[in-house]
Amino acid sequence: MTAQARTGFARTGSRRGSYQASKEEVLNRFQRVAGQVSGIARMVEEERYCPEVLVQIRSVTAALDQIGYLLLREHLAHCVSDGVRKGEGDAYLDEVMEVIRGYSRR
Repeated sequence: MTAQARTGFARTGSRRGSYQASKEEVLNRFQRVAGQVSGIARMVEEERYCPEVLVQIRSVTAALDQIGYLLLREHLAHCVSDGVRKGEGDAYLDEVMEVIRGYSRR
């Protein structure tokens, strides 16, 4: 059985994220990351010292990780807990475990 079949990722298109309460915060964080990435591109264009660029890349990576953790927390607090209450806990837990495995492969 594929991970997609096991976790239900193929069905997620019909599901909605429950992070609506924090949507503005998430979008603001993405805007900041986009600005950081543009800054890194300028640094490369200006031929800035490689370690300086690498520090900024790490900063962007950390910011994206924080967005991911925020979304994961929201998903657990809302989607997964609702799924458990509806008797669909195994599918939701399998799905979230697959996401966590993806984070741990880096």
